[in-house]
Amino acid sequence: MKNAMRIRVFNAARFKAVLCSAALAAFVLPVVAQTSDPQGAAPASAPVTGQSINQRKENQQDRIANGVKSGQLTAGETSHLEKKESSLNQEEHDMRKLDNGKLTAADKSTLNQQQNKLSNQIYNDKHNSAVQNTDPKSEVGKRAENQQNRIAQGVKSGQLTAGETAHLENNEAKINKEVHNDRAANGGKLTPQERGQVNRQQNRQSRQIYRDKHNGRKQ
Repeated sequence: MKNAMRIRVFNAARFKAVLCSAALAAFVLPVVAQTSDPQGAAPASAPVTGQSINQRKENQQDRIANGVKSGQLTAGETSHLEKKESSLNQEEHDMRKLDNGKLTAADKSTLNQQQNKLSNQIYNDKHNSAVQNTDPKSEVGKRAENQQNRIAQGVKSGQLTAGETAHLENNEAKINKEVHNDRAANGGKLTPQERGQVNRQQNRQSRQIYRDKHNGRKQ
């Protein structure tokens, strides 16, 4: 009888322990989930290393390339983002030069904070109302779309550095603005002369994209 009582007491205690563990897990899981960057960065608790900084740079470039390809990032937004990425790359280069090719703990922390800001900017730019047309009907629009696809592929593959991408997208943004202004001045259309001018500019842009992708410099 006493043994049976002990078994019942033991089982009851074990059942309560299981319930407490489940409740604790339910409470902790959301907190753990919140430590992860929604844009795919490492958990906040992960140590910042030179390797993790390089992985973050690659991740940022992939996100930018996807945004260019999908039309979520305009040429102007991409140029702005890549200028920031290029500045970060230069800053990291200078830091390493001062410490025999290595990054100090303070360097890593600074770079990681700046990458956090850039990550947020990428997210904001990809989710605002400004978009690039990915289904143009005109010949001019189709050429612009083709150029954007080639740039996106170069960013994704690493053939285009952040500085090269910023320069190319700045050119693309200027052409887009010129087309917009020409259309606004002519009832939404381009004159034959304007189409010829834009086509020559896109020819130069096309050659520049090719040169930048095949010059041996890598991201």
